[in-house]
Amino acid sequence: MAFYLWFFFLILQILNHSAICTTLKTNFYSETCPKAEVIVKEVMKKAMRKEARSIASVMRLQFHDCFVNGCDASLLLDDTPNMLGEKLALSNIDSLRSYDVVDEVKEALEKACPGVVSCADLLVIAARDAVVLSGGPYWEVKLGRLDSLTASQEDSNKIMPSPRSNATYLIDLFSRFNLSVQDLVALSGSHSIGKGRCFSIVFRLYNQSGSGRPDPAIEPSFREKLDKLCPLGGDGNVTGDLDATPEIFDNQYFKDLVNGRGFLNSDQTLFTYPITREYVRVFSINQESFFKAFAQGMIKMGDLQSGRPGEIRRNCRVVNSHRPRVEVLFETSKRKE
Repeated sequence: MAFYLWFFFLILQILNHSAICTTLKTNFYSETCPKAEVIVKEVMKKAMRKEARSIASVMRLQFHDCFVNGCDASLLLDDTPNMLGEKLALSNIDSLRSYDVVDEVKEALEKACPGVVSCADLLVIAARDAVVLSGGPYWEVKLGRLDSLTASQEDSNKIMPSPRSNATYLIDLFSRFNLSVQDLVALSGSHSIGKGRCFSIVFRLYNQSGSGRPDPAIEPSFREKLDKLCPLGGDGNVTGDLDATPEIFDNQYFKDLVNGRGFLNSDQTLFTYPITREYVRVFSINQESFFKAFAQGMIKMGDLQSGRPGEIRRNCRVVNSHRPRVEVLFETSKRKE
C-alpha cells in the first residue's frame, strides 16, 4: 500500500511539472488528429460566408486570451457561481463576440477526435485562418497547449488595454510579455479587419483628454464622418470600420493612420508617437514587411503560457469538472508522450 501511495504522488509531481514545461511544436496533432487544422479552416470558411466580420472577431479572441495568464482558453469559460470569468471584463463585455463560431469548431473537432484538441490550440489555429482567409499571411502554428481550469475577470481588467490607451502605455504592456515595439505595431495591424464600437471612440470625438474638444489627430473629413456615425448621446453599440478595407487583411490600416484616419485612439497613437511612427510608415509602404512582422508577432504571442496545470476541455465554455482530477492529469501525461 505504501508503495502505491508513493508511486501516485510521484506521478502527480511529474505531471504537474510537465504541465508547467509544455513544449509547443508544429504538427502536434499529426498522429492524434491529423485533420485538425483542416477541420478548423472549414468551419471558419463557413462562418465567413455567413458573416465576414465573424472571423475577425474570432481572431481577436486570441489576443484577449493570450495576454491574460497565457494562451490557455481561459477567456472562453462562462461564469460560474464560484468564478467570475473574463467574458464580462471591461475590455471584453459588449466587445468580444463570435463565441458561437468557436463552439462550432470545437463540436467538429470533438466529433472527429474526441478529447484531443484543446480549445487554446483551437483559438490559435482559427486566428491564423482568419488572417489567411481575409487575404493575409500564412504561418505554421505551434500547438500543444492545455486549457485552463479557471479564469479571472480581475486579471483581465488589470492587464487588457482600453481603446483610450496611448503608445507609451502599450509599449510598456507589450514589453512585459517580451514583445517588442515592432511586435506592438505589427500586431495592432490585426485591426486591418473588423469593426469597432462608437462607445470606444466617443471620447475622441467630443472630449479628448478631458478637453471638451475632439482629438486633433483625426483628419477633419474623417471626423465629420465619425460624428455622423457616432453622435454625442447616440447608441454606443453602433459599429464602424477599423480601416477602409475591413474585410481584407492588408496594410490599409497603416495608410489610414498616416492620413489621420485611425478609428481607435490606441490605433492613431501609433503614428503620433515618434517611437512607433517609423514602423507605421514602413508598414504603410511595404505590405510584405507588415505581413512578415505580423506572422512573427503572432507566433511570439502564441508562445505565452501560464505555467499552470490544465486539461483538454470537451466544451470550451466549461471545465471538465465532472471528471476525477487524477484522470485529467493522466490524460495530460498520455497526450505528451
